[in-house]
Amino acid sequence: MTSISRLIAEPIIRACVLFLFVALVFAVSAVFAGVVVDATTMFSVLQNFAMIGLVALGLGLTVLIGEFDLSVAGMFILGGCVAVIVGSNGPVFGLAVAVLIGIAGGIIQALLMIRLGLNSVAITLGGLLTFTGIAHVLTESKSVLFNDLSVALAMNVPVLGVFSLRSLITIACFLAGGVLITYTRIGRDIVATGSNRHAARVAGVSTSHMLVGVFAVSGALAALSGALLSFGLSAASPTGLSNVMIPAIAAVILGGGSLSGGVGHPIGIAAGVLVLAIVRSGLTVLGVSPSVHEIVTGALLLVVAILDGPALGERLYQFKSMVTLRVGSI
Repeated sequence: MTSISRLIAEPIIRACVLFLFVALVFAVSAVFAGVVVDATTMFSVLQNFAMIGLVALGLGLTVLIGEFDLSVAGMFILGGCVAVIVGSNGPVFGLAVAVLIGIAGGIIQALLMIRLGLNSVAITLGGLLTFTGIAHVLTESKSVLFNDLSVALAMNVPVLGVFSLRSLITIACFLAGGVLITYTRIGRDIVATGSNRHAARVAGVSTSHMLVGVFAVSGALAALSGALLSFGLSAASPTGLSNVMIPAIAAVILGGGSLSGGVGHPIGIAAGVLVLAIVRSGLTVLGVSPSVHEIVTGALLLVVAILDGPALGERLYQFKSMVTLRVGSI
């Protein structure tokens, strides 16, 4: 790894670079923009982190395995609506039902991909529309209120000054994902499946099981995220929770996820989410128009694409050379 772009492409190193960028943004904001970096500011940042973090984590795992789960936005909406509707019998029960629906949705989509041999984008696009449609049917396209305000208070009350229950759950999921990918056989099998599915099968990896498992986790995380946010807002809406997809994709790319599969890490994705949360919170404090938020996000993605371009080209060249050698040896 001699080039800077190759170094940044390494997920853990990228995470460190992004965290340094976060520190730089805080310093610049404090010195030049007069933004006070206190517990309230950090709490706001971590609330934004929690809003898209779990969706980005689930999406990132599917990217790591070489697929792309567009349905996370629909499951995010459906999970929130189901949790609020069913949560009248208890918030824990509402969360459990939402997560189970997320798992079921992910498994069904993965099985369709495996059995029919269809592309994940096509299947999950159908899932996105289906889950969103079900949410509209359940709510009659209206906002649904959750009357237990104590749950919203519990979700949003500061813990240690800067955390909330939502942000702590999100951080715990990222740490669990990092341990899974780095230190377990399942994690290594997921990376192997994303890097080269045929070679993984030859090595004895059950790629079908990996695919089903990852999509089940992706659905569960998206549903859990929607449920937690809806409880925090004391309401759910099939339209009011629809702005999570683009930030989640941006966070995965910023965090080192490669659309070709086999590259990425939950800690890198967490860093990407944190950068977006800080940038958006900072721009909001400065009174910048929301439309400018998207411009800044797009500029960040362009910078990452430029830095990753040579590394991606080198990986594609190595893959082409490997295929050529295998064909020549037959």
